[in-house]
Amino acid sequence: MGRQWLHAKRAIVNQRKGQTVGKLVKEITVAAKLGGPDPAANARLFAALEKARKASVTRDVIERAIKKGAGIGDDKMVLEHVVFEGYAPGKVPVIVEVYTDNHQRTAPELRLLFRHGILGQAGSNKFLFDHVGLVEAHHPDAPADLEAVAIEAGANDFEALTHADNDDIPEGRSGARFVTDRTAVHVVSTWLAQHGWSVVTSELGYIAKTFPELDDPTREKLGEFLQALEDHDDVQRVWAAVK
Repeated sequence: MGRQWLHAKRAIVNQRKGQTVGKLVKEITVAAKLGGPDPAANARLFAALEKARKASVTRDVIERAIKKGAGIGDDKMVLEHVVFEGYAPGKVPVIVEVYTDNHQRTAPELRLLFRHGILGQAGSNKFLFDHVGLVEAHHPDAPADLEAVAIEAGANDFEALTHADNDDIPEGRSGARFVTDRTAVHVVSTWLAQHGWSVVTSELGYIAKTFPELDDPTREKLGEFLQALEDHDDVQRVWAAVK
């Protein structure tokens, strides 16, 4: 029995690793489509490439993803960006960003995942979030004044992060999330990179304006619901009003 579970556990780990690599490749493709193939001029692509290299994605796979997204060569990207809005258990507002090559397949699958929540119409809960730029980065030394860093970088707000908050931030390093105008993501990312910061996330995202109160059983159901969404191959981002 123990050996059977060991094999099953390995299969689960390998499946999750495959999902992670697949999502990283899709992120590279999307980033190249949105901002071009040059990582020096595309902060989202630069951050995606760093994550892909840490996950041991091969150079050939990375190069094909960039070319596909940028429309270079014969293999053109046909991914569609779809945003689903709804409510998770506990009436927690969620926004789900999907990139799919088959909307007719993905939409019913998302509706099925929302059977434990409520799937709304377009625009049904976006007003509960601020649509902003998000840059997450880490530095080998703890800056004396994160507020000063945010001001100099051109960010509007900041929040200290640790490895527990984001496992892309190594233990022992000083991390932070910088909130920017949607048009300032690249500028802020570039400034941070030029001043000793390692950028791990550079994207447009959603920050909830309010957070519902949750008891422990509801929080557990919420966690299972959000994990099921994130495990779907076509789901690229899940934004939820939860702390």
